Amino acid sequence: MNSNRKESLPVAIIGGGPVGLAAAAHLVNKGEKFVLFEAGNTIGSSMLKWGHVRMFSPWEYNVDKEAKKLLNEAGWVSPDEADLPTGRELVENYLLPLSNLPILKEHIFLNAKVVGVAKKGRDKLKTESRDNVPFQLYVEINGVTKVFEAKAIMDASGTWENPNPILSNGIWTSSERKLSERIYYGIPNVQELGERYRDKAVMVVGSGHSAINALLDLAEIKEKYPNTHIYWVLRKKHVREAYGGQENDGLQARGELGTRIQKLVDMKLVEVITPFYIHEVNNVDGKISVSGELNGEETTIGLIDEIVVSTGFRPDTSFLNEIRLSLDSSVESVEALAPLIDPNIHSCGTVRPHGEAELSQPEKDFYIVGMKSYGRAPTFLLATGYEQVRSVVAYLKGDDKGAKEVHLELPETGVCKTDFSSSCCDSESNSEKPVESSCCRGPQPVVFEIKKNSCC
Repeated sequence: MNSNRKESLPVAIIGGGPVGLAAAAHLVNKGEKFVLFEAGNTIGSSMLKWGHVRMFSPWEYNVDKEAKKLLNEAGWVSPDEADLPTGRELVENYLLPLSNLPILKEHIFLNAKVVGVAKKGRDKLKTESRDNVPFQLYVEINGVTKVFEAKAIMDASGTWENPNPILSNGIWTSSERKLSERIYYGIPNVQELGERYRDKAVMVVGSGHSAINALLDLAEIKEKYPNTHIYWVLRKKHVREAYGGQENDGLQARGELGTRIQKLVDMKLVEVITPFYIHEVNNVDGKISVSGELNGEETTIGLIDEIVVSTGFRPDTSFLNEIRLSLDSSVESVEALAPLIDPNIHSCGTVRPHGEAELSQPEKDFYIVGMKSYGRAPTFLLATGYEQVRSVVAYLKGDDKGAKEVHLELPETGVCKTDFSSSCCDSESNSEKPVESSCCRGPQPVVFEIKKNSCC
């Protein structure tokens, strides 16, 4: 194919969430053409599924700088930068106005699910002239498959649509799928689904922020309906490990989640079951029975009415089978990121800044960005995604120096440990001890600062 023809093609973006739209804004501001495919019927469709949840980072850090330039030129009225938006507010007050700008809107396709990506005329085995031919994206738009060509691709499709199952070994079973009407994956809107949980025995599985948000909402239901019984199932050795940095967290709202859930546990409003490894879930006489290993002994918890599974999400790479990828075998993240985010290695909520060099794949000009770049790791921050696409776009425009420079502000979590047997946080007081070589600090790039009150 004529190289000039390839270079005249757009950059394709998969996913219409915050990071995908940020990529579009950066490309437009650099004079590059793009095309964006969003599988949902609206921009930010995945975000709206947890739209009732208030974020723990303020507006100031949830808006990409290049996107803000475009919005300001159109007369956008920015929300109060100190306010904490809900997921829905971020979509309605930021993503939708951004996507409706004429310079972006005409290149955005909704109800457009990418079902396959390849190099034109070449399957994964074919190497000759591979870098010189464009990408082809097979996209189902309103039930019709169309083929688009692109010179580069940024996959920002996220992981929200692909939750992990309840079993601790990560396997989906038919018995779990048969209980789908009584299992909610993610963060349910408890206020809207109140009837579903009132005076019921509800089990929440997971130890992250999603699980804590669900528990806090369920506790409000229990306050009004005391017969509501809440189980909290974790795999951690002690529930303290789920409380996070609390008052030491650079994001106050994030730290408060740990403080609030600790109060509920101390008041015995939540029954903690840990460490519990779930092996099986079944329907027994109209109730849910959960079996597993608790402190080394086989245990069954029966008479459960509802389960909330907040065990994280995993990337879907099935439509990328003909693309040459380098992913970590355990974290399923971009391979170079795995040592920075693997929860088996450390527990930091901040990650050393990174850009195009770390995100590059064996397939030239193909990048996985945003939450999906983290694979199964749960510590992704929006600011990290914005910096990723800034660096990638700089590289695609031939600005190698700009791609290598990293400008990013990240918050301290108040928790950072590299050895789970000897945490750098006091296990009793949860007060942080200074550790100069902690994983939160990591190697220091030229332009890298961690601010106590900055955010994702």
